[in-house]
Amino acid sequence: MTRGVWKGPFVHPSLLKKVDRLKDQSRKSPIKTWSRNSTIIPEFVGHSFLIHNGKNFIPITISEEMVGHKLGEFSPTRKFSGHTPADKKAAAEGISTTAAPGAAPKAAPGAAPKAAPGAAPKAAPGAKPAAPKKDSK
Repeated sequence: MTRGVWKGPFVHPSLLKKVDRLKDQSRKSPIKTWSRNSTIIPEFVGHSFLIHNGKNFIPITISEEMVGHKLGEFSPTRKFSGHTPADKKAAAEGISTTAAPGAAPKAAPGAAPKAAPGAAPKAAPGAKPAAPKKDSK
């Protein structure tokens, strides 16, 4: 459920005080905050924040496009470390088969080559040619 419009956006009071103090200064140092649920208001534009993600602080500079969003949206709490090696292998195989339409997929090393669909089967090198079959009617 969203916050009532008549209440206005929530901004932590101490955060407002810190922004008001920095308005007068020419050199703006980053504001360290744990208030991830505070809404970004137009007074924050141009200021830099250090937003806590549960472990460390993520540096963010507020722009006009961020107004109306929460501070926590710009400080991810989970670190994506990639997929498992099995997923990477499957993705690589999927890419190689879809890379060139009409091209034959690559076979595993040491595997026997496969015949193209609809092609006549080939005999192994050095084998006798097969005799034609007689009809037994």
